[in-house]
Amino acid sequence: MPRLTCRAMSDSHLKKADAAKAEADEPAGKRTMVSADDVAEELRHRIQTNELAPGEWLREARVCSEFGVGRSIARRALRTLGEDGLVEIEENRGARVSATTVEEVFDLYEVRAALYGLAARFACLRMSDEAIAQVLQDIDRLLEAAASDDAAEHIIELSEGIFSDIAQYASPDAQRMIASIRRKTRFHFSYVALALNANGPGPYGYWRQVRAALAKRDVDGASQAARDILYFMQGEVARIMLSQGRRTQAPKAATRPRKLAGQG
Repeated sequence: MPRLTCRAMSDSHLKKADAAKAEADEPAGKRTMVSADDVAEELRHRIQTNELAPGEWLREARVCSEFGVGRSIARRALRTLGEDGLVEIEENRGARVSATTVEEVFDLYEVRAALYGLAARFACLRMSDEAIAQVLQDIDRLLEAAASDDAAEHIIELSEGIFSDIAQYASPDAQRMIASIRRKTRFHFSYVALALNANGPGPYGYWRQVRAALAKRDVDGASQAARDILYFMQGEVARIMLSQGRRTQAPKAATRPRKLAGQG
């Protein structure tokens, strides 16, 4: 049996204590299998689809009542969203949905593009022929849905599923970074839906390039085309946000370098 360090034992005991406290906090007769992660995921989806608007308060009592959970579970769910930057937690007041800026969204897409390009590169190198064939079929389904003017939400679901399948062949570190950046993306679905519904060619030419590159195991081609999909959406989402008057970051005041002791 492996020997646990003091830190590992401490963490284990803390997790057990937290779980016990969460169960004890559940309202009588309303204890369920709903976890803090379940609550956080549902609230994250509502924030990303703009069902929960920037500035809206998420009080613990409201979360407890709606999901039938105890205060400990509600508190942990809100803390998770706070760590992802989706809510701002104010002591003695609760949590409220964060207001994002155009620059923040632009930067998130920049990181997504780099990571998805990396994932496409590794997929070309590591996927089996059968796995690539399945991805090609999924891309065909996405293109058919787009040609049929299918709902943007369905197209988003298909594209995210394809990238999830491709990302499985990236390193564990890259997979964790991809999962993290997805959690942090605010208002992703609502703005992407607007971009996909706009008149224009959309990102589907780049999807065809991804398909062709994967079929040939063209590492550089697949990587660049995957990045181009995200770059296209980056520009469209930023444009839509600006047209709707979404805020940008206030310019930071210039700071002068501090003088060292003895300098004039």
